[in-house]
Amino acid sequence: MQPLTNRSQAVNRAPLTWWERIYLPAIIGGLSITLKHFFRKKPTINYPEKTRPFSPVFRGLHILNRDEQGRENCTACGLCAVACPAEAITMEAAERLPGEEHLYREEKYAARYEINMLRCIFCGLCEEACPKDAIYLSETFAPSDYQRKQFIYSKNDLLIPHPEKEPEAYKKALGNRAGKNEVK
Repeated sequence: MQPLTNRSQAVNRAPLTWWERIYLPAIIGGLSITLKHFFRKKPTINYPEKTRPFSPVFRGLHILNRDEQGRENCTACGLCAVACPAEAITMEAAERLPGEEHLYREEKYAARYEINMLRCIFCGLCEEACPKDAIYLSETFAPSDYQRKQFIYSKNDLLIPHPEKEPEAYKKALGNRAGKNEVK
């Protein structure tokens, strides 16, 4: 029979010697590995007292962005929903009414915007597809929960805090993106 790969090795079926039968070398080898690891620095981090540094390209929870006046950037173009390979984004568009100029930048806005975090694979394609910098992935973990419906985030859950009414929360939500918030 031909082997499928060149990695196969013949098994040595020779009887064990007396030294191999007492297993002393194997036990000493195992203990030496244990002692070597016993005196190394522990890789465990005592969370939440200490947090580990994240990669600069870490992608966490989604945020719907606002401009400096607090108006929503999203124009409900649907490019993020089309770009999402997991089909986790659902949106419905609506027309801006007269007098709502302080709420929405464009004539069209997302009346309903939902992301199913159980489907999301945190790939960042929605962020790349958005022409208005309306959505980005923050530096925050998705929290754990026991109910599936808690992982479907609505527009109110995703919107960044208002920059004029809650400036501290707005800056915290921006994270390292503070200089990147300008309109393209």
